[in-house]
Amino acid sequence: MAEIDGATVIARSLKQQGVDYMFGVVGFPVAGIAAAAQREGIQYYGFHNEQAASYAAGAVGYLTGRPGACLTVCGPGMIHGIAGLANAWSNTWPMILIGGAPDSYQDGQGSFQEAPQVEAARPFVKLSRRAETIQRVPYYIEQGVRTSMYGRPGAVYLDFANDVITAQVEESEIEFKDRCPDAPRTYAEPGSIDAAVDALKSAERPLVIVGKGMAYARAEDEVREFIDKTQLPFLASPMGKGVVPDDHPLSVAPARSYALQNADLVFLMGARLNWIMHFGLPPR
Repeated sequence: MAEIDGATVIARSLKQQGVDYMFGVVGFPVAGIAAAAQREGIQYYGFHNEQAASYAAGAVGYLTGRPGACLTVCGPGMIHGIAGLANAWSNTWPMILIGGAPDSYQDGQGSFQEAPQVEAARPFVKLSRRAETIQRVPYYIEQGVRTSMYGRPGAVYLDFANDVITAQVEESEIEFKDRCPDAPRTYAEPGSIDAAVDALKSAERPLVIVGKGMAYARAEDEVREFIDKTQLPFLASPMGKGVVPDDHPLSVAPARSYALQNADLVFLMGARLNWIMHFGLPPR
């Protein structure tokens, strides 16, 4: 059987896990990964700056439900990509940052652009790992994709040293993993649904807030049906706009502050009572 290199194993594993888009800035030691990604059918987009590339990877995760990948060189490139990790962490978007690193046998010797990349990523990710060998690459990529999507979505960092990227082994030594299924849908407990309906019925001035969670869940039809059937006024968060059209007659966007001040019950749909919604307190 023919030999396969680490760059191809990385790219093929990403493609098999449903990662279809990669954004990045090539250089040492990741140029081979970008080339292999294109051979494996991943759409690669070259950027001038890793920060912008990492933002794009997070946005793709939000739009498609499967993580986009950002590819960076070691040291400064990876550090620039942390901005996208933080953005995905804050917005709960699935994405994967792939950072190249110097040869692992040079760790601690002041190798080219050496930096504590795994540690630097950790505050902003659900998982931060370095592959020890080429054989471990498919495991970490499947784990990374699954972790980014399952539960509360978020960012993942995977670190690949140059000696792993350029390593060559017989293809029979690589165990590629089955594609990770899409994240399972969660359902509310029936008793909680009944309690919410009873609360809405008892309210005199209810207000529905539609957030980006409804957009991420692709629940536009269900939300619109709910608003039309209940005839409840609603307010969309900035990233919840479009789930129900802004020109809908029940939208209270023009009287946002008044609606928040005077509602006696707020019904959240994929939204959080953060600073955008005054933390649930009456606006000043």
